[in-house]
Amino acid sequence: MEILKVNSKTVQKSISYIKKGKVIVCPTDTIYGLVCDATNKKAVNKIFEIKKRPRKKPIPIFVKNLEWAKNIAKINKKQEKFLKSVWPGKTTVVLKRKRNLKIYGVEEKKIALRVPKYKFIDNLFKAITCPLAETSVNISNEPPILKFEEIVKHFKGKTIKPDLIINSGKLKHSNPSTVVDLTGKKPKILRK
Repeated sequence: MEILKVNSKTVQKSISYIKKGKVIVCPTDTIYGLVCDATNKKAVNKIFEIKKRPRKKPIPIFVKNLEWAKNIAKINKKQEKFLKSVWPGKTTVVLKRKRNLKIYGVEEKKIALRVPKYKFIDNLFKAITCPLAETSVNISNEPPILKFEEIVKHFKGKTIKPDLIINSGKLKHSNPSTVVDLTGKKPKILRK
């Protein structure tokens, strides 16, 4: 498990790790997240193992922009208008997913997508052409870990751990993203 402070070289290293199918811990616009290539089954499985997350609980996906989202999910004009009003930002949206896409850790017919508003993630997307599986750094059903030191302490001595941790210090207090389901007739807030 490698630990690096945030700088331009860290972005390059993170990109290299993700492309090799590794799992990284990095800061986001909400909290520290476990991040990997969503099209790499082995990497996504590792996130489930690290978090002890039930397989039936899908992982949200980061995408670069609305165009990427349209390649993955079915988005009508009304939904597109809503997405333009909340993205980039702290809103995860559940949409009907397109078929025959190799994205792992998600439901067969639905997918939770988000376009984050955070420089580090934007820099990753300048060189990465795949969606990113992303979920908070914590064991399932436990509170997210906000301090870098606590993350390092949490993984010390564990057999299954991330390959790289990016140190951005203590992030500003932020709640996880709001989750809105747009797959029904009316939008439904799943998490505020």
